[in-house]
Amino acid sequence: MQLILKYFPHLSDQQIAQFRNLEPLYKGWNAKINVVSRKDIDELYLRHVLHSLGIAKVIQFKDGTSILDVGTGGGFPGIPLAILFPNCKFHLVDSINKKLKVINAIAEEIELQNIRTTHSRVEAIDETYDFIVSRAVTAMPEFTKWVKGKVAKKQKNDLKNGILYLKGGDLTEELKNYKTVKAFLLSDYFEEDFFDSKKVIHLPMKYR
Repeated sequence: MQLILKYFPHLSDQQIAQFRNLEPLYKGWNAKINVVSRKDIDELYLRHVLHSLGIAKVIQFKDGTSILDVGTGGGFPGIPLAILFPNCKFHLVDSINKKLKVINAIAEEIELQNIRTTHSRVEAIDETYDFIVSRAVTAMPEFTKWVKGKVAKKQKNDLKNGILYLKGGDLTEELKNYKTVKAFLLSDYFEEDFFDSKKVIHLPMKYR
């Protein structure tokens, strides 16, 4: 929890309480349903919560922004971002229903009211959003096919509407065909070794 306060010192009392409650809730649920890898659960704040919040170092979502979290798994990056941006709308989608049950239970427990979940493949979602976020669920060319036509036309943020993708490693080959892509190094914002090769990839997208 100290990690979160180190990089996000201006949280409200409610946000601090919500973040603080994530660890006991995830540990309790993880004993029943494996939503976070067993080896990572003791480093929940570093490897999952703070990693998710890397997106918030790249963009401060304006109030009313709509965000789709694709393949959210245990609720990352959607839940930490929803805590940080209570006036934005988050739609968390995953094809594994039992993980969404955990997300819904945790959201209810911490009184997080700006998220909704859908058990579906993302291709079947017929809505548009300002941003689409995810944590390395597949290679970018495949991901862009999944979310084609799901980016809203009207701009309200400083970054252009599109994909914000959390990914690590050498992405030169994977991103070579995208002329407008930008990679933000998380090591520029966070000093922990875990972030040495981690990035937020921003890819503005054409509209439907």
